Amino acid sequence: MRGDSAGEGGLRERKKRATRAALVEAAVRLAVEHGADNVTVEAISEAAGVSARTFFNYFATRDDVFVMIGAESSARIRRAVTEAPADLSPVEALREAMAAELADVVRQNELWSLHAEVLRASPRLLVRSMGVHMADEAELAEALADRVGTGASSGPGERRAPAPGLYPRLLAAVAGAAVRVAVEYWCARQDDLVFTDVFNEVFEHLAEGLPAPSGPAGAH
Repeated sequence: MRGDSAGEGGLRERKKRATRAALVEAAVRLAVEHGADNVTVEAISEAAGVSARTFFNYFATRDDVFVMIGAESSARIRRAVTEAPADLSPVEALREAMAAELADVVRQNELWSLHAEVLRASPRLLVRSMGVHMADEAELAEALADRVGTGASSGPGERRAPAPGLYPRLLAAVAGAAVRVAVEYWCARQDDLVFTDVFNEVFEHLAEGLPAPSGPAGAH
């Protein structure tokens, strides 16, 4: 019985992720064609093969489909960081957690590129997306702080620290920038490079403290 329940739960979760992904893809492709401001919830839902009511099970507003696309992934990364083996350094734990989620970059690089195009074409959505990114970064810093024990964490009845310490905040910010650089670098060289190799090299540089490369400047 317990195994069946776990299987059903996993199936439901996969279906939910598939529906959310279908809504995001439909919204992005419609926005590229018609402009984000001209895309309705009804049009997105129809293109994704669901009802408008189902749309609001996943996104509170129409704009959220463009700016909240990584919410579930971010939550899984935070959970993985918190639950990672104790013998992993914070950088290693974060790298493993992000690597598990970034597999979609390889499979959906076209969609991610289109999404960036949609945001560039809509200053309002771009600003909202930046706000969401900053909030995700702050929550990741809290997860890292819980792991390394530097601020943000508090026990029952204790007063919560006002913010994570400097190290977890810096690591969360640097990791976000590292992922962006890895994705952009790989997108320009997809025929020659494997994304996981680029991603791992970026985090190796971080783990080593960013020493100057011994080869030609900028070489991979």
